[in-house]
Amino acid sequence: MCSSASIGRESVMAALDRLEADAVQVLALPLDALSDLDRVLVLRRLTTVARKFAARGYDVVNQLVEEATPTDIGGPLISVLADRLLITPAAAARMIKEAADVGTRRAITGEPLEPRLTTTADKAHAGLIGPEHVAVIREFFRQLPASVGLDARDRAEEMLGKFAADLRPDQLRKAAAHLAARLNPDGSFSDVDRARKRGFYWRCQDADGMSLATLWATPELRATLDAVIAKLGAPGVCNPDDPAPTIDGEPPPQAVNRDTRTPGQRAHDALTAMGRAVLASGELGQHRGMPTTIIVQTTLQALQNAAGAATTGGGTTLPMSDVIRMASTAYHYLAIFDEHSNRPLYLGRTRIASADQRIVLYARDRGCTFPGCDKPGYLTEVHHITPYSRGGKTEPNSMTLACKPHHKLADEGWTVRLNERGEAEWIPPPHLDRDVPNVNNFHHPERYFTGTEDGDP
Repeated sequence: MCSSASIGRESVMAALDRLEADAVQVLALPLDALSDLDRVLVLRRLTTVARKFAARGYDVVNQLVEEATPTDIGGPLISVLADRLLITPAAAARMIKEAADVGTRRAITGEPLEPRLTTTADKAHAGLIGPEHVAVIREFFRQLPASVGLDARDRAEEMLGKFAADLRPDQLRKAAAHLAARLNPDGSFSDVDRARKRGFYWRCQDADGMSLATLWATPELRATLDAVIAKLGAPGVCNPDDPAPTIDGEPPPQAVNRDTRTPGQRAHDALTAMGRAVLASGELGQHRGMPTTIIVQTTLQALQNAAGAATTGGGTTLPMSDVIRMASTAYHYLAIFDEHSNRPLYLGRTRIASADQRIVLYARDRGCTFPGCDKPGYLTEVHHITPYSRGGKTEPNSMTLACKPHHKLADEGWTVRLNERGEAEWIPPPHLDRDVPNVNNFHHPERYFTGTEDGDP
């Protein structure tokens, strides 16, 4: 006789099969005979159904948060959701946070708990509101001062949840802003409120190598940066166009007169100079067993041609012109590889360090080698492919990089090996039916084009 668990699984999978079959029939229906108003109605009903499924997904995510372990599902939940659903890790993390507020939950004792945002959850599960509405309401509470009491918060959530069913997200945002002003008419915020909001976030590099960032600065950080920029961002100071940029003392009048940078550009160059000075000071100590500095990986061919790009241990792409210029003014690690064999040809620095092998790994792997992981080299640990206790050698060809969560999986049934191309392959334990590659190409996008004509799409 089948167990209740197996019957439950069979019932769920059978229902999903029927759902997918019905969906195929609906999607195949011709809509030519419908009026334009009917087509709008079709879109509305499709949207409602999609929203219901999205809300049900929150419930499933909460169950995974409560019960799943990395060993059971093949990695940290964020990574597994990103890989299986083909969404970004950031979107997966956001889904988990949204589920905590809108999905059904259970207590440790197994008793069902109401969602934290009760009315919002009801509207979401009814398909009346979507993820954008949920995001507006969650942001409202994120911005709300801690001084607002629990009763007022509950009334506000009920009010916004009801509004959301009749408003577009942009309209709901206006209503939420008005409600926030009513709850905090004096605009008072505490140190706790400001500390909770602080943060710095990079966006992906654009095709030209430039990056946009978002900074929520505390008053203390802003005051600190104001002082730095006032000094290092003054006209004629830290100008990269000058042969010998002025850093200390007052700039000569000629340097001031030929400085055509905007205030924003001067502030940017001031922050660059500040970061360069901190790294050069040596006062940052060590990071994961090696001096805190910039690690650069490139190929011999790119260096000889003074063209192309290099990659840092943090995953940043650097034009070769920047690599050459930076090498002339600072102590950075440089690892050179053969373009075709991925074999290390040179590892150097003006002062030889004891962390040479780690540098080779940073340069070769560029980041965590677990399939799909986006953690750069600076956030990884060294993994011995053959455990040191079993005779594993401490050399680059016997090691690879893994972030802390994925490093733990190496002791949970996963097998790691280097293939003939020098790529780390992660072989899952038998209970995991993984249909994703065993190597991580995230840090090596050039591999996606292997086999295409001339290496181009």
